[in-house]
Formats: sequence, structure tokens, C-alpha cells
Amino acid sequence: MEAVRTYFRTIWRALSSIAIGMSVTIRHLLTPAVTVQYPDVKLKMPERARNRLYVNIDDCIGCDQCSLACPVDCITIETVKSTPDQDLGTTSTGHKKRLHVPLFDIDIAKCCYCGLCVYPCPTECIVMTDVYEFSEFDRHNLIYHFSSMSPDQIEAAQAKLKKAEEEAAAKKATAAAAAEAKQKSEQPKQG
Repeated sequence: MEAVRTYFRTIWRALSSIAIGMSVTIRHLLTPAVTVQYPDVKLKMPERARNRLYVNIDDCIGCDQCSLACPVDCITIETVKSTPDQDLGTTSTGHKKRLHVPLFDIDIAKCCYCGLCVYPCPTECIVMTDVYEFSEFDRHNLIYHFSSMSPDQIEAAQAKLKKAEEEAAAKKATAAAAAEAKQKSEQPKQG
């Protein structure tokens, strides 16, 4: 008798388990789907989402603060001083530009999207965008070059700086020689 009772209890458990599973299936079958068809439909990113970096190179003063703040060294900046006769203009925030920025590269493959480079920038030229789709087949395509200077412009700026430094050194040497000559002429002659 106990064996028959166990047999029917097992059948009842199996049928109730199937009924529970089918009720979940039917409930989901009748509700509308909430699946986002990703390539065609994209969800709006939150306002403070941290994604790809963008640099407005026209506002960059070459201060290197973003590169110093980066914990993974994914930002590479090189600068060339401008000569006193050059006017590089001002940024949108009113800072006077004193340096050429021939190289401003960000290696997004190394970036950890921490946002630490954004906050120290005095001109607010580096920002995190809402672009999150930037996969590439080649890792070298993940190095973004933001500098707008051509190789000829870089070479001209470096040559102009070198010439200005040579002229300043020549003026300094002439002034030192004149001061030394003046000092010798003012010393009393010992005889």
C-alpha cells in the first residue's frame, strides 16, 4: 500500500512541476518583449557615463596635466615652445596659448575609463563622450591622434624656436662680454 502511495505522490509532483513551468512559459509568452535590438536600437547612456575620450585640440594649451593624472600612461603629449613674436591665440576659456602641441595621442586600448584626466584640465578641452562603440580589428587603430599640426608645421615651429634660442644665447653672450669688459675697465690699475 505504501508503494502505491509513493508512486502516485511522485506522479503528482511531476505533474505539478510541469504545470508551474508551463505557467511561467505561458505568462512570458503573453507579455510583450523588452529586448533591445542592439545595432538598430541603442539605449541612451547615462549623463555621467565614462566612455571614449575626446580632445578639442584648439583649446589645448599643452600643460600636460591630463597625462600626469593618467594612472595607466595612455596619454602622450609633446610640446614646442612658441617664440615671443608668435601669437597662438587664446582658448575658449580665455587662456593664452604659449605652446604648440605637435603630438597629442590617446591609446584607448590602455585606457581604464577612470576619468581622472578630465578634471585637472584647466581649459576643459579633454572630455569623456557618450560614444561606446569603437571596437577595431587592429590594435593600432585604437591610438587616437588629436594633433592638427602637419610634419611641415612641426618642423617650422622647431626651427623657429631653435633660431630664437640661438639669438637669445648670442645676446646673452654679448651682454656678458660687455659686462666683463666694463668690469675690467673699472678695476683700478695696480702698478
